[in-house]
Amino acid sequence: MKQWIKANRTTPVSILLEQIKPKLVGYYRYYGITDNDPMIHRYWYEITKLLFKWINRRSQRNSYTWEKFLLLLKVKPLPKPRIYFNIFSA
Repeated sequence: MKQWIKANRTTPVSILLEQIKPKLVGYYRYYGITDNDPMIHRYWYEITKLLFKWINRRSQRNSYTWEKFLLLLKVKPLPKPRIYFNIFSA
Protein backbone atom coordinates (compact mmCIF):
# COMPACT_ATOMS: atom_id res chain seq x y z
CA MET A 1 0.00 0.00 0.00
CA LYS A 2 2.89 2.33 0.80
CA GLN A 3 4.32 1.92 -2.69
CA TRP A 4 0.92 2.37 -4.30
CA ILE A 5 0.22 5.60 -2.38
CA LYS A 6 3.68 6.91 -3.25
CA ALA A 7 3.21 6.08 -6.94
CA ASN A 8 -0.27 7.67 -7.09
CA ARG A 9 0.31 10.73 -4.91
CA THR A 10 -0.13 13.10 -7.86
CA THR A 11 -3.71 11.90 -8.40
CA PRO A 12 -6.33 14.41 -7.21
CA VAL A 13 -7.14 13.81 -3.54
CA SER A 14 -10.81 12.91 -4.05
CA ILE A 15 -9.94 10.32 -6.72
CA LEU A 16 -7.09 8.98 -4.60
CA LEU A 17 -9.42 8.45 -1.63
CA GLU A 18 -12.00 6.73 -3.86
CA GLN A 19 -9.31 4.38 -5.21
CA ILE A 20 -8.08 3.46 -1.73
CA LYS A 21 -11.54 2.51 -0.41
CA PRO A 22 -11.85 -0.85 -2.27
CA LYS A 23 -8.27 -1.73 -1.34
CA LEU A 24 -9.04 -1.18 2.35
CA VAL A 25 -12.30 -3.13 2.18
CA GLY A 26 -10.47 -6.02 0.51
CA TYR A 27 -7.84 -5.98 3.25
CA TYR A 28 -10.52 -5.93 5.95
CA ARG A 29 -12.41 -8.79 4.34
CA TYR A 30 -9.27 -10.91 4.12
CA TYR A 31 -7.81 -10.16 7.55
CA GLY A 32 -11.03 -9.26 9.40
CA ILE A 33 -11.34 -12.36 11.54
CA THR A 34 -11.83 -12.87 15.26
CA ASP A 35 -9.02 -11.49 17.48
CA ASN A 36 -7.44 -9.50 14.62
CA ASP A 37 -9.39 -6.33 15.39
CA PRO A 38 -6.46 -4.40 16.93
CA MET A 39 -4.23 -5.06 13.94
CA ILE A 40 -6.72 -4.00 11.29
CA HIS A 41 -7.41 -0.82 13.27
CA ARG A 42 -3.68 -0.20 13.37
CA TYR A 43 -3.51 -0.78 9.59
CA TRP A 44 -6.24 1.82 9.07
CA TYR A 45 -4.32 4.31 11.22
CA GLU A 46 -1.04 3.66 9.40
CA ILE A 47 -2.74 4.15 6.03
CA THR A 48 -4.15 7.51 7.17
CA LYS A 49 -0.66 8.56 8.31
CA LEU A 50 0.81 7.52 4.95
CA LEU A 51 -1.87 9.44 3.06
CA PHE A 52 -1.17 12.53 5.14
CA LYS A 53 2.56 12.19 4.53
CA TRP A 54 2.39 11.71 0.76
CA ILE A 55 -0.36 14.26 0.13
CA ASN A 56 1.78 16.85 1.91
CA ARG A 57 4.79 16.01 -0.26
CA ARG A 58 3.03 16.96 -3.47
CA SER A 59 4.31 20.54 -3.37
CA GLN A 60 7.00 22.55 -1.64
CA ARG A 61 4.64 23.64 1.10
CA ASN A 62 2.33 21.55 3.22
CA SER A 63 -1.10 21.09 1.71
CA TYR A 64 -2.80 20.03 4.92
CA THR A 65 -2.34 20.24 8.64
CA TRP A 66 -3.39 17.16 10.59
CA GLU A 67 -6.61 18.94 11.65
CA LYS A 68 -7.48 19.89 8.05
CA PHE A 69 -6.69 16.36 6.95
CA LEU A 70 -9.07 14.93 9.56
CA LEU A 71 -11.77 17.31 8.31
CA LEU A 72 -11.15 16.00 4.79
CA LEU A 73 -11.59 12.46 6.09
CA LYS A 74 -14.90 13.47 7.69
CA VAL A 75 -16.14 14.67 4.31
CA LYS A 76 -14.69 11.73 2.36
CA PRO A 77 -14.26 9.01 4.99
CA LEU A 78 -12.20 5.89 4.55
CA PRO A 79 -14.00 2.66 5.42
CA LYS A 80 -13.61 1.75 9.08
CA PRO A 81 -12.18 -1.65 9.95
CA ARG A 82 -14.58 -4.34 11.08
CA ILE A 83 -14.65 -8.07 11.70
CA TYR A 84 -16.17 -9.95 8.76
CA PHE A 85 -15.79 -13.50 10.06
CA ASN A 86 -16.18 -14.84 13.57
CA ILE A 87 -14.36 -18.17 13.93
CA PHE A 88 -16.27 -19.05 17.08
CA SER A 89 -19.69 -19.00 15.40
CA ALA A 90 -18.67 -21.16 12.43
